[in-house]
Amino acid sequence: MTHADVSQAAAGAVPDAEAAARRLVAIDVDGTVMGFGNTISPAVVGAIAAVRAAGHHVVLATGRSVISAAPIARRLGMTTGPAVCSNGAVSVTLDPAAERGYRITDMITFDPGPALRVIREELPDAAYAVEDVGRGFFVSKPFPPNEIEGVHTVVDWDYLCTLPATRVVIRSPEHTEADFHAMVERIGLHEVSYSVGWIAWLDLNPKGVTKASALEDLRIRLGVDPADTIAIGDGRNDLDMLRWAGRGVAMGNADDVVRAAADEVTGTIDEDGVVPILRGLSD
Repeated sequence: MTHADVSQAAAGAVPDAEAAARRLVAIDVDGTVMGFGNTISPAVVGAIAAVRAAGHHVVLATGRSVISAAPIARRLGMTTGPAVCSNGAVSVTLDPAAERGYRITDMITFDPGPALRVIREELPDAAYAVEDVGRGFFVSKPFPPNEIEGVHTVVDWDYLCTLPATRVVIRSPEHTEADFHAMVERIGLHEVSYSVGWIAWLDLNPKGVTKASALEDLRIRLGVDPADTIAIGDGRNDLDMLRWAGRGVAMGNADDVVRAAADEVTGTIDEDGVVPILRGLSD
């Protein structure tokens, strides 16, 4: 794990007194600012711009890989500042002067072999992918188009198990979310963090690594008070982030578990639920 000084990642330098009043606003992507079909409302773009103009730190916090998250950030008008990707395992500074539009500031990996082998005994027909940061994924077999980002490189199973991983995706469409949770309880996954995706897949990350852990690291480096943190999300991989924040906001399209982890519930993605929350920070 490496750390870089991200104090300049926020848009513009401000005096210490002003910096102390800044808030850290962490926003999920899918189901929060972007709907199905990759749609983003102009109202959401405008609300994010207003919060940034008011001097607050607005940070995308997503399960997506950086190669997918960076273009979405640009669509949202966020060309500078920090972003949390791969469920907290990869943190970047968005920078239009950088070769890819971002610089990696933190990357945490784990040995996926033990978890992959025990899960494969349960799910022998699943598709497995290990993130190839900045490029795509190494995969055990082809994934459907547009489900995971970047270049997909098919490799043999033994090689896949040796790759240091920031994120592992296990896709098994014949299994439900409940099936995945039951499997995890049955076999135990004590050396990794996990979350169940919106389709029938399981994400693995390094142990203890979540969106919340990356955001806490960022909060400390930016000097934001814990009470001045806000998180908005809709998925199970947002649970820790919502509990971490001084103010956790669940989208109206979130399930009951996510809603219960939040301090409040806003409108759905179709209702641009993030907009009133963000407008309240900039008005």
